[in-house]
Amino acid sequence: MEKVDFNKIILQNILHHTDIGIHVIDRNRNTILYNKVMAILEGLEIEQVIDKDLLEIFPSLDEDTSTLIKVLNTGKPILDKTQNYLNYKGQKITTINSTIPLIWENEILGALEISKDITYLNDLSNQLMELQHELKKSNYNGVKKKTRKKNYTFGDIIGLDQCILQAIEIGKRASNSPSSVLLYGETGTGKELFAQSIHYEGVRKNKPFIAQNCAAIPETLLEGILFGTEKGGFTGAVEREGIFEQADGGTLLLDEINSMSLGLQAKLLRVLQEGYIRRIGGVKDIPIDVKVIATTNEKPIESVEKGTLRKDLYYRLNVIFISIPPLRERKEDIPILCSYFIEKYNLLLGKNITGIDQKVLKSFAKYSWPGNVRELENSIEGAMNYVNHDRTILKIEDFVVSPNIFSHDRGGEKTTLEMSKSLPEYLDDIEREVIHKTLENNSYNISQTAKVLGIKRQALQYKMKKYSLYAK
Repeated sequence: MEKVDFNKIILQNILHHTDIGIHVIDRNRNTILYNKVMAILEGLEIEQVIDKDLLEIFPSLDEDTSTLIKVLNTGKPILDKTQNYLNYKGQKITTINSTIPLIWENEILGALEISKDITYLNDLSNQLMELQHELKKSNYNGVKKKTRKKNYTFGDIIGLDQCILQAIEIGKRASNSPSSVLLYGETGTGKELFAQSIHYEGVRKNKPFIAQNCAAIPETLLEGILFGTEKGGFTGAVEREGIFEQADGGTLLLDEINSMSLGLQAKLLRVLQEGYIRRIGGVKDIPIDVKVIATTNEKPIESVEKGTLRKDLYYRLNVIFISIPPLRERKEDIPILCSYFIEKYNLLLGKNITGIDQKVLKSFAKYSWPGNVRELENSIEGAMNYVNHDRTILKIEDFVVSPNIFSHDRGGEKTTLEMSKSLPEYLDDIEREVIHKTLENNSYNISQTAKVLGIKRQALQYKMKKYSLYAK
């Protein structure tokens, strides 16, 4: 029996099941590897390309325009280049390409190109830019303020603990200052709430407020979103202003700044220092007046030490620093936060909950709240969805969707993980409990229970039979 070459099998599976397009040519420009993803991207069949001269397959290219041939000739890589083009099927494609020379013992044997399809992300970013542009025009060109979306101010930040009050006080002082602000807080503490409050209670409140998550967009697209593009700046580029221009006179929130690449951080630093931007592919400096608020969910100094945040950018942003405390450090605020969320979801859900049981509050005080205020809000909302219309107070039994909050026994039932069970068994236990409690809260009315659970009546009946859940 022939010996199996597992390395070859593994390599073949990686090449043909990855989501990245791969194209390899040898020193004679003939294709020796071309995977399925690349074939789909370029609208070709693998058989059309393998063992063929590159310029025979792509006659529109030449030695100057082909990145593969250029790398083959120079021996220098071309990294993270954005390309927009029409493939052989006439589809508009946007990719990020990196082309690398294949060198062995100082001899160039060929070139490898990898392509990541970002067409969907590029379309989303273009839509985002257009929407922001339209919002800017509609909000600031004579449209009545009452048509705008809800904007948050410091009055929307709930809490009486000294640490949150101190953060609010610093935020109020920052509102009327042109200086940059660095907001630090764990996930769910309310960083954007603070950022909006600083803007909408300050001198720039009648100017644009634009938020951009730096971790959600690839670097090559993010640069265009921030600074804009000029036609011809890269293949397929169109003339479009970036969000710095759109936010001129107002505030730009850069969320998760430590996720931005170091190269882009350097360009951002130059903008903050010099007060102007230059579009990608442009030659003109455009002056801008933008207050920058940056956020991070990691301690800034730790990001600097790890090398994910440039030290010079940190000092430039850290003119005004606000640290938003996690909920575990302001547990005295839990009762008033609960009251606030109960009032909010009474209106949204058509409920009439008037309070929360003291046993629940005691359990809340013992819990560490890794998701912070957002987790507390979600727990309240979830519990209120399981409360029958005639209930007027939230009890422990109503929090079946958030078992981790309660570390103690209740009625002989454990609310913590039974590690002796398999995952399917554990999930079945949770599903059974959720359905059981919801049936009880709705007096075993199947239609109403199915509506609350968000499933079809037939699905509920099947699950009731599966778990032997019937009215006693």
